[in-house]
Order: sequence, then structure tokens, then C-alpha cells
Amino acid sequence: MPAEITAITMPKWGLTMTEGKVVGWLKQQGQSFAEGEEVLEIETTKITNVVEAPAGGVLRRIVAPAGATLPVGALLAVVAPSEVPDNEIDGFVAGFAIPEPATDAGTDAEAANSREVEAAGLRLRYLELGEGLGVPVLLLHGFGADLNTWMFTQPALAEGRRVIALDLPGHGGSAKNVSAGDAESLTGVVGAALDALSVERVHLIGHSMGGAVAALLALRRGERVASLTLIASAGLGAEINAAFIDGFVRASRRREATEVLNLLVYDPALVSRTMVEDVLRYKRLDGVTAALTRIAEACFADGRQSLDIAAEIAALPLPVQIIWGREDRIIPVSHAEALAARLPVHIFEQAGHLPHMEQAGEVNRLIKRFIET
Repeated sequence: MPAEITAITMPKWGLTMTEGKVVGWLKQQGQSFAEGEEVLEIETTKITNVVEAPAGGVLRRIVAPAGATLPVGALLAVVAPSEVPDNEIDGFVAGFAIPEPATDAGTDAEAANSREVEAAGLRLRYLELGEGLGVPVLLLHGFGADLNTWMFTQPALAEGRRVIALDLPGHGGSAKNVSAGDAESLTGVVGAALDALSVERVHLIGHSMGGAVAALLALRRGERVASLTLIASAGLGAEINAAFIDGFVRASRRREATEVLNLLVYDPALVSRTMVEDVLRYKRLDGVTAALTRIAEACFADGRQSLDIAAEIAALPLPVQIIWGREDRIIPVSHAEALAARLPVHIFEQAGHLPHMEQAGEVNRLIKRFIET
């Protein structure tokens, strides 16, 4: 294919995505744009997100109109300079190989792609992408979440390095034994997991409760940490939305789960029916309610965070950055603002507690620059 012709294809987000629906085009045919600009919106069964231009140029041909549902890898549009003849665009579209439909779906796909490791006497699920000589990245999710929260982050970082997303104890496909359930015990397990995975040095990226765990690991084993990125992190102050914590632990019906998940995002449209069903399915697993209750009691008793290590984090002798959503309704953005004089703090407008999902492209670029420099 001519080097100047670039395909925009259906992305793959997360373990289980096999197809997506074109919600709408943000650029029109014939319009030019730069690499990284948002060109269309894609809806999956789990979430809606934007697709960014893989290269700059002109949107010469929209192949998939709004409303079209296509498999991962299918051709959506063609980008090329205006001087490329139309017949070359026609030939590129006609010769584009249509991918075979994925045969795995749902939990079968998760089982096929994720792995397990024994650490601190526990079985932990993890997903590893990428390879190379770069310092590996470890992704740690928040309370009640799992490794799928990194569906937009992990593939973007997995260029020239290993990127490992881990299910913390009590979460996802990991063992439901959480011991004391406090951040210190969770940190010990994560440290043991790094040993078991033969990771000598690591870039740590933690979201919410996972941020507190990542920060503690950096404080306890700083010689093994290359950098620390905290996204809407716990552990930086006392305030937290107790209604979210209690609501998530108690939610057993669709309406309850929907109300709780809506608190996480700036735009409730991001909370899909499948996302709600996935949470309820997880909540029905043996040991989950007890594990979440133990963690909530240890980390967020009486509606307050038990851990405040903001001063210690600011004094860490390694690169640290903080990322937050301005409209966070779980942990107040003031926790980030209080550290802005001592650390790089990046606050994203029109984002709630999940800026790495709500503003994925910008957050990914920010993290990549940080860990590469």
C-alpha cells in the first residue's frame, strides 16, 4: 500500500471487545486534521470512546457510516494527502483485508488473554501486553474495579516495554482473600507480585485506591520505582464520597449499581448496560462482598480515608505526577490542587473520577511523555 495512505480501523478496547458501532463522525469527508485529533466516536457494549487520527492528512473516504456495526480491525475510513488520486483510494478500499470474526467472547476471551501468578500465597490475575527493553509499567486499579479499567491505557503504553495490569486481591479474577484489607497489606501483595513476575524496576500507575497502593510501594521500595503516576488517587487527604463506597458494597440490583457507577463519570452516558451487568456479575462471586467490606472498613472507615501520605509523596526522590478530573465526585480535586506547588498536577476539564477513560487520548499522551523522559 502507498506509504501516504493510512487506514482508520475499528479499535480493540479491553479483553472482550469483538465489534463496535460507529456513533458518529467528528470530522467530515474532505476535512484535514493532525495526528491525534479526534475523528469519530465508537460505542462498544461496555463504553463509548473517541478514536484519534493515527496520522495527519485529509479524510478522503468514510467507509463506515454512522450506525454501522463492524468487527475489530474493519476499515472505517481512509486518510491521505489531497494529491493522492481517487483511483488509488478506491484500490486501497477494495483491497483491504476484512478480518475474520473473533471466536472468543465474554469471559472466554478474558480467560484466553489473562494469566495468573502466585504471590504472597494468593492467586492473582494479570494481563500483560508489549515487550522490549524499556522499564515495565504496572497498572493498579481502584476500589471495586479490575484490570479492564485500563482498556484504553494499556495498549497505548505497550510500545517497547511490558505493561502489566493487575487485579488486586478481592477484585476481578484474583483471590478474594484480602487479609487485613488495608493499603499496607495490599501493597505487600503487589510487591510480591513484582517479584514473582521478575520485574526489577517499574513505572507505577495507580488509580484511586490503586494510587494509594502504588504510592506506598514507591515509599517502601523506592529503589525499584522509576516513576509514579497517581490518577484521582486515594491517600492524599481524608475526604472521600462515603455514599459511593457504601453504595458499591451494597449494590445488588441494576438501579442501585447504575446510580453508584454514575458517580464515577462526568457524562453518565459512558455507563453502559454491560458495564452495570459486569459489576453485578462480579458482586455475585463468592467472597466479593466480604472482601469489599473488609477493604472499606480498613481504608474508608466512617466515611474518611485512613491514609494520608501526601507530604511523604511530595518528598519522594523520584519523578511523581498527579492526574485528576475537575468534576470528580469521589475524591475532591482539591487533594491534587494542594500539591500543585510541589509536584506536576494535571487537571482535566469535563472528567470525573475516571480521567484515564473519559479523556483517554490526552491522559495517555501525558503518561507516555512522563515515563519516556
